[in-house]
Amino acid sequence: MGSDPSTAALVALLEHAPAAVARLSGGCPRQADTEAILERELGLFAGAAIAGAEARLQAWRNRGWSVVSISDDRYPGLLRETAEPPPLLFIAGELRADDRRAVAVVGTREPSARGRALAAELTRTLLAAGYTVVSGLAAGIDAVAHRTALDAGGRTLAVIGNGLEHRYPPQNAGLQRWIEADGAVVSQFLPSARPSRRSFPLRNATMSGLTLATVIVEASAASGTRVQARAALSQGRRLLLMPALLANAWARDLVGHPGVQVLDNAPAVIGALERSAAVVA
Repeated sequence: MGSDPSTAALVALLEHAPAAVARLSGGCPRQADTEAILERELGLFAGAAIAGAEARLQAWRNRGWSVVSISDDRYPGLLRETAEPPPLLFIAGELRADDRRAVAVVGTREPSARGRALAAELTRTLLAAGYTVVSGLAAGIDAVAHRTALDAGGRTLAVIGNGLEHRYPPQNAGLQRWIEADGAVVSQFLPSARPSRRSFPLRNATMSGLTLATVIVEASAASGTRVQARAALSQGRRLLLMPALLANAWARDLVGHPGVQVLDNAPAVIGALERSAAVVA
């Protein structure tokens, strides 16, 4: 099967002129617009760039990866609704229609024993209520959420801050392969992209955009989960905080904002989600 020309043009743009992606209009960028930007950036080399992208798309498909553009029906609807959705998603595994009913469970890389237990309880309870559990494949709370979901035979997605060719962090390489086999690993970055300080905030915004709500279990004053908390608020998604977070000033500052709740336990989280108008049946 040949590649979608519009997808190949977007890949070429990300490869050769990533800053130009911002010039594409919101919503579903047209192939003609993408190719016009490529021609302005690369001149006579634009056609060769697209041909190279088509070859790489085929190579990625041969590895079992999918590349889904924002104009594709397979692109997650919740993410498309956000202000700045990534134009392409690179997926190892399979996204399903029922992944629209998803909740992110995130937190610190160095959780307490109580935090680990709470993350596992939250994950099991969400799965039992029919939710897909989403996290970021980091050490700590993220890894607990993913492993608990997989051990329970439930559905989990990992949203990563690097390309699919890389296993990061290295200690979660086996976990990443397991999620690829039984769930899906999702990246907005070219498969060759390495993790960077810039990529993880973008990853957090995408993770929030893919989900109905974010549950933060534990996080330090310097935690990257603050980025996801801000993203959830800006995207109009629910933000559910466990009480331990209130030891941090940044978390206390969130209390009182629309969509933010402090909840004590997993059943309370389910209750809040089911009462929310954002829940998708």
